[in-house]
Amino acid sequence: GNPVAVMVTFYQFVKPALNKIKGMPLKAPLSLKATSLSSIRKNPGRREFQRAIASTDENGNLQVALTGKQGSGILTSMSQANCFIVLTEKRGSVEQGDQVDIQFFELY
Repeated sequence: GNPVAVMVTFYQFVKPALNKIKGMPLKAPLSLKATSLSSIRKNPGRREFQRAIASTDENGNLQVALTGKQGSGILTSMSQANCFIVLTEKRGSVEQGDQVDIQFFELY
């Protein structure tokens, strides 16, 4: 498969399964709301995991920006990211300034 699709599958399905096999408690990924600094085109109907960089602004508010082009074969979109912007099946396009759900990657 495409490299980014494999990484998304790993974080969403494989890693939780490996943790369960190791006897670790199952836990949901850390999910927070952030202000999008990017406009994102999306049609409702499928869940999308956009690669992004989350940071805080000068007031300590969580914000997030896409890492660039989001094609599933573009590995730099994943290597530069520290989180996913999770866009649910019901969600349409995102405008700059909208609140979005993000899931941070675990670093271990």
